[in-house]
Amino acid sequence: MKGVILAGGLGTRLYPLTKITNKHLLPVYDKPMIYYPIMTLVVSGIRDIMIVTGGNHAGEFLRLLGNGKEFGLTNLSYAYQEKEGGIAHALALAEEFVDGDKVVVVLGDNILEDSLEDAVKEFEKENGAKIFLKEVPDPRDYGVAEIQGNRIVNIEEKPQQPKTNYAVIGVYMYDPDVFEIIKTLKPSARGELEITDVNNAYIRRGELSYHILKGWWGDAGASVDALLETNLTVARKIKENPDHWWNWKQWKEKNLEGKN
Repeated sequence: MKGVILAGGLGTRLYPLTKITNKHLLPVYDKPMIYYPIMTLVVSGIRDIMIVTGGNHAGEFLRLLGNGKEFGLTNLSYAYQEKEGGIAHALALAEEFVDGDKVVVVLGDNILEDSLEDAVKEFEKENGAKIFLKEVPDPRDYGVAEIQGNRIVNIEEKPQQPKTNYAVIGVYMYDPDVFEIIKTLKPSARGELEITDVNNAYIRRGELSYHILKGWWGDAGASVDALLETNLTVARKIKENPDHWWNWKQWKEKNLEGKN
């Protein structure tokens, strides 16, 4: 299974922090933000990763991450999104890289306490798509899943009156059909190809499953306050649990050194 991290966008919600750099290169405690989605994929068993970025600072990712050796990756590729076109548009740039395989997609500003290892193993036996949900107090800034029984029947983007408190977070798993679905999409009112439209297409096919996160989740790029909260939470949790994979140097010494 391949991994794709989407790290484009202008980061306007974090301005002026993003005036001279990409938001995914900003620090979260003791590491650049982009380290966390990479670590999420690695601890879930995925070592073949593409980063899709854009804007004026794309070259900084190559300078920071190189070939991914520091993370024990077998391959680290890069793609450049020339202009903002939405999450689905960015994912489409990875079609050749994915090359008919299944893919785990992570937004570069999503910080997860949970490993995705069990969900990855589940999805290896499934067709279609799997999304990840987190119950939040106010989901109006996210796609919101409407659930009936054990099925998601619809996802509504940023509803003013959400039908549930289950926000769709920025982690998705897709079979190779996702790229054909993206080709059928029309731009939304804001001129972007929406990932919610992709997920609703899988719902219509009866091929969308879901996984509810139990651990903490942070959307570090949502606002300056969210970035601050993410920094404080990650710092606290690393100090409380030094063996967690967020403490990357220590985790790598125990789990990757000598095994590549």
